[in-house]
Amino acid sequence: MSLDQARSLRQRQTDAESRLWSRLRRNQLDGHHFRRQVPIGPYVADFACIAKKLVVEVDGGQHANQADADARRTALLEKFQYRVIRFWNNDVLKNTEAVLETIRVALRET
Repeated sequence: MSLDQARSLRQRQTDAESRLWSRLRRNQLDGHHFRRQVPIGPYVADFACIAKKLVVEVDGGQHANQADADARRTALLEKFQYRVIRFWNNDVLKNTEAVLETIRVALRET
């Protein structure tokens, strides 16, 4: 995916992506640097901490019907040595602190 497509996605983020980005940007999460809408191979990851090789995906309801596509996407990202963790939009919006703690744990484990 091109940088132009990634830029376009950054401009059209969901409420959940916006909420999570507000907590990840500017190294706010324990000093870790995250980027949003990051091209990795043919995909664009919602968020990535490049130094820790961690991808954070925020999935909407449409992903409930895309399990196979998500599995292929995860497998490819793992080939690039990234660990992928996923959250539903609803979890990000209603349980933001729990989502952030899960990300912290993943960062410590990588």
